[in-house]
Amino acid sequence: MISDELILYRNFRSQKLLDSLITLFEGEGSMSLAYETAGSLVTMACELGFTGNLWHKYLTYLLANNENAFSRSCEIRGHIDGTINETALHDIDIFYQMFYFDLKDIDRKYKIECYSPLVSFDMNDEGKMFNKRIRDRIAALADSLAASSDPSEMKSLIEAFYKDYGVGLFGLHKAFKIHESLTENSFEIEPIKRVAHISLDDLVGYEIQKQKLIDNTEAFLRGMPANNCLLYGDSGTGKSSSIKGIMNRYYEDGLRIIEIYKHQFRFLNDIMARLKDRNYRFIIYMDDLSFEDQETEYKYLKAIIEGGLEKKPDNVLIYATSNRRHLIHEGFRDKLDRGENDDIHESDTVEEKLSLYHRFGIAIYYGKPTQKEFKNIVTELAKRKNLSIDENELLLAANQWEIEHGGLSGRTASQFIDHIISKHPYSG
Repeated sequence: MISDELILYRNFRSQKLLDSLITLFEGEGSMSLAYETAGSLVTMACELGFTGNLWHKYLTYLLANNENAFSRSCEIRGHIDGTINETALHDIDIFYQMFYFDLKDIDRKYKIECYSPLVSFDMNDEGKMFNKRIRDRIAALADSLAASSDPSEMKSLIEAFYKDYGVGLFGLHKAFKIHESLTENSFEIEPIKRVAHISLDDLVGYEIQKQKLIDNTEAFLRGMPANNCLLYGDSGTGKSSSIKGIMNRYYEDGLRIIEIYKHQFRFLNDIMARLKDRNYRFIIYMDDLSFEDQETEYKYLKAIIEGGLEKKPDNVLIYATSNRRHLIHEGFRDKLDRGENDDIHESDTVEEKLSLYHRFGIAIYYGKPTQKEFKNIVTELAKRKNLSIDENELLLAANQWEIEHGGLSGRTASQFIDHIISKHPYSG
């Protein structure tokens, strides 16, 4: 099998599909395998939003996704010198040969009619995995690779793609989560395939808070000194939306966000090790961060932020949101003068619980809006949705809504506008 001759480009995530297709091209598969593989190829196209020659798109997807010594070096520096180029050219020469394989040949060999339509596949679905821009970049690369005059030209095109857009999961996605193994104490960083397309401008008000976050993030992206950030305050005021807006605004500048929960903090050192040599800027995102008395995971976080022997990578920051300013619950008993059989270093205990807050260089407060600010949010959201409702009537209804649904907050205002639209679907 031709793919067995690859050196660097091996162990693809969809290795089974590649092996099946090459087996069919080489005429060594069964009729059942031919039908099954055609279905898998179409499913892949629908998930990724690919059209046109699905074989070319699939090969390009493999090249764009495979993290190896060559692709990761090109991600950082573009073209690299050295013997590794000869090894990479060997593999790309194999891909060059595979680009000449014709899906119609499978139909001819097995006397079926499954693969010919996949040479010019079309559909209306935009795809579920990539955003449209990334999908289009891979499609454009596929067209360029198919038109390459020789393996050297193909290699140059691939090098440029790695330099411009990166390689693998971090090159193709903007947000990630930690997936723990059920049987081992290990994890994988997995892409979040459906992310909220929230813009910073969608959050009405809080301009000072957003600007602080923007300034810090832009300094981080420029390689300047930047701080870990804690966004704290009342619920529903836009803390999480601000970070999602940051993610969407600066994705094109190489920003990636990895969401982690406190029960996963034991993996923080290993996560940092995987990120430190990548050509991206990462924000470790911790939503609704707080700890109860009996929880000790905060000690992992304290060591990572500041205090551990190993320095936090320069391309990683921590952004957290919390309804509490002091992230670790401080009970009333912490303030009491306890007896001699209790903690004789009470002040040290309390200080340890409060010190986590102070390890975030920037703390940004998001408070509940005043009644006037709440009305401004409602009217602005109504204007953006083109709601043609009398303003006095709208604000009267909004006032009643916030009393019954959680009080003054941007979230309450947004939920109220959604409620109005559902009652008046033709008013927008």
